[in-house]
Parts: sequence; C-alpha cells; structure tokens
Amino acid sequence: MGEESLRKRKGEDNGQEDGQSIQSDEPQTTNLQKQAKLFLPPSLISGICMIVGTIIGSGIFVSPKSVLANAGAVGPCLTIWAACGVLATLGALCFAELGTMITKSGGEYPYLMEAFGPIPAFLFSWTSLIVTKPSSFAIICLSFAEYASAPFYPGCDPPQVVIKCLAAAAIVIITIVNSLSVKLASYLQNLLTAAKMIIVIIIIVSGIVLLAQGKTENFEDSFKDSKISISSIVLAFYNGLWAYDGWNQLNYITEELKNPYRNLPLSIIIGIPLVTVCYVLINISYFTVMTSTELLQSQAVAVTFGDRILYPASWIVPLFVAFSTIGSANGTCFTAGRLVYVAGREGHMLKVLSYISVKRLTPAPAIIFYGAVAIIYIIPGDIDTLINYFSFAVWIFYGLTVFALIVMRFTRKELKRPIRIPIIIPVLVTLVSILLVLAPIISTPELAYLYCVLFILSGLIVYVLFVHFKFNWPQKISKPITMHLQMLLEVVPAEDVPE
Repeated sequence: MGEESLRKRKGEDNGQEDGQSIQSDEPQTTNLQKQAKLFLPPSLISGICMIVGTIIGSGIFVSPKSVLANAGAVGPCLTIWAACGVLATLGALCFAELGTMITKSGGEYPYLMEAFGPIPAFLFSWTSLIVTKPSSFAIICLSFAEYASAPFYPGCDPPQVVIKCLAAAAIVIITIVNSLSVKLASYLQNLLTAAKMIIVIIIIVSGIVLLAQGKTENFEDSFKDSKISISSIVLAFYNGLWAYDGWNQLNYITEELKNPYRNLPLSIIIGIPLVTVCYVLINISYFTVMTSTELLQSQAVAVTFGDRILYPASWIVPLFVAFSTIGSANGTCFTAGRLVYVAGREGHMLKVLSYISVKRLTPAPAIIFYGAVAIIYIIPGDIDTLINYFSFAVWIFYGLTVFALIVMRFTRKELKRPIRIPIIIPVLVTLVSILLVLAPIISTPELAYLYCVLFILSGLIVYVLFVHFKFNWPQKISKPITMHLQMLLEVVPAEDVPE
C-alpha cells in the first residue's frame, strides 16, 4: 500500500456495522485504483496480459505429474487440462457479471454478503485468511524447493527435509522482502514475471520442434490404461485447476480497463483460452520426450525435460522454473498480506495486524503473520495433499459465490447488470463445484476433508463470540501483546503514520 493512499486514509472512521466491514472500504479501493492506472494502460491488451501473468505460475510445473497419475493416460490428461481451462473461463465470466454488478472491494465477500448475509461472508474471509491463502503460499514455496534442489540430486528424489527447509527459507526471505519495501517487492515481481514467460516459451518451442521432427510415439493409443472413476477425475481436476488458480481475481481489473463492459469479457474470452493453449502445449512438450511412466517417476518434470532436450544448457530450466515459482510466491505474499491487513483493520483478526510500519509504510505484522502460518503448513504436508486440501476448501466458496449470482437473478432484480451472461453458465459452474466438493468425500473419504469442513464451521463460533456479541475480554488479553509488538516492529495504526 503506497504512502499517498495511506495519507488519504488519515482520519477516516474505522467503526463498522456488524458484518459490513470489508465491503465498506470503497475510498481505499478508489485510491488504489488511481495508483494502478499509473502502471496499467487501460486497454484490452493490458487486460489480457494481466490475466496471463496472474494465472501462469508454479502450477504448470508441479501439476502435470499429479494430473497424469489420476488420469492414467496421455489422452485423458490432455483432455482434463483443456476442460480445466473451459471451467476457469466460465467461472471468470460469472465473476465478471458479479464484479460489474456489485462494485465493492473484498473479493467474494460482498457478493456473499448481498446474496446470503454476513455469516457466509465472514466464513469466506475466515477460511481465506487461515486456510486457502497460506496453503497456497506453502504449495508454491514447496514447488520452488523441489525445482531448486533437483539439480543437486541427479537420479534420485531430494530428501524431504531439504525440500521443506528450502521452502521455509523461501517463505522467510519473501516475507522479509515484502515487509521491508513495497518497491523492492514490485521490482522483484516484474523481473521474475519476465523469467516465467521465458521458460514457458522455451518449453513450448522445444516441443513444437520435436513434434515437427516426428516425436509422436508417446501419443499412440493415448487413451489406453486410462482411469475412469469420479474420484480420480475429480482429483485430476483439483490439480489441473490449481494451475489455473487466479481466474477469480479477473474482475478486479474492471476499474482499470477502458470500456470495461466490453473489454472485461473479451479479456477473459481471449486470455484464459490463451493460457489453456499454453498449458496443453507444455504438456504435449513433456510427452514428446517422456513416456507416462517416465513422467510419473520424475521428481521435477521440467528439469527432466531440460536434461533431455537442452543439454548441456539444461541448467536453464530449473533456474528459470525456480524464478517463476518464487515470483508466484512473491505475488501471493504481496496481495494476501494486504488481505490479512484489511481483516485486522476491520476487527476480524487481531488489531495489530492492521498496523503499518512507520519507516517503510508496509503492513509488516500482516505479512509476518501470513508467512508464519504458511511455514506451519509445510511442516506436515506435501504438495499433493496441500493442493487437494486447498482445492476442496476454495471450491466450496467458488461454488457458493457463483450460486449467489443465480440467487440474485431472482432476489435482486433491481441491480444493474452491465454484463449479463446466460443463466446456464452459472448453473453449470455451480453443479461442477458441487461435484468437485462432494465426489472425493463420497468415493475416497479422508480425515483431511473432515478437518477442513470442521475448521470452516469453527468460524461460526468466532463470528458469534467476537463479531456478533463483540466480547471485550479478548481485547484486554491482546492489549499488552499488541503494545509489545508495536515497539518491537515499530508499527502504528494507518491513520497515525506521520506525514
């Protein structure tokens, strides 16, 4: 958050009505949007570039093995990658209608608030802050650790202790960078985004060259040995959709786009299919040099690809993939740290999390909290388990948010809808969301899903005690802790930041 927007917030009243906190932050959103316009030319091309840059991250280098393991063969694997792109496109179109119908900050929060009231909205913010955002950060840093360590262990898998220690170190470094300087984090993000696109182009071009040379033997009988079960398909979708995660953020570009009611849907219709084509081509490139068995045995798929195609320059692949994944982690920390900051400022978490560094004007307490929770997630979990845990939780709220669009077609007919999609699209996305959530529970029940549901529902206790009844005793306990943390981190409330 920049210095100008902080100063403009000085003297604002932070008091909020019950359950109305996040969606009432419109002045701040306006200031952020004004700042964003300085960096983002308001055009259709800008919208497409933002979509591609937001979605492409660590997932395409991590998920191919898990998608193939659950699909069982090359043909179903490529089909699932394409189907995930279609689902992401349809979901993004639903969010585009919601974002232009309800132009309030807070992501899914205001949509759930308008359709269902404060309790589902609070459960979304509760789950995002404690489950989905930190687990996403942990997954990306574990992906970075796998690729960064793979060249040092040729022919075998790196030890888990090495991967987890390296992932923890990455979380600490990214947390420190984002706590120290917004500018440094932004410069780092721009540099790593360029590296991300370089490695994607290298892999795709190499695959096209190999196909032109006739390397097509791994695509023969491509549906042989495929696994056809609801459970395996859903788990394959979980891993594929992880690579597309970020489609739900696309409606945030509305205010920056020139003629948004035309360019927003066009950006989605062009941008996400473009990502889908890139993902399918990358997977095809992998299969040109590896059989299904070889791909499943590879610890780091892109590294194996580079070893076989780019030798002796194969070191380029793990280097640039590491850059790409660390860039995704940095971007995740940059945005999610602000989410924790907003929740703290509005009274949904400890007040100290809403404080700003006096010297550096960064939400340091929020970023440090976010990094600490992410480190907790990497200790017991592996990438596949965390992805399933993340996807299960996040699709509960994706489905509920899209269902809110259907509900408001009947209950909020008076709302202006600059973008109006056919009703069959949100109905289809809602049904797929229900399938994605229920199928793994019914077919292969695991305690992790039960723990996730119980944790989400535990937010009801937090809401009743601390938001609805506003008990004061937690504030008395946290007051001395807040005071000591203020002195240690040199942070103050945003309105007290000196001119």
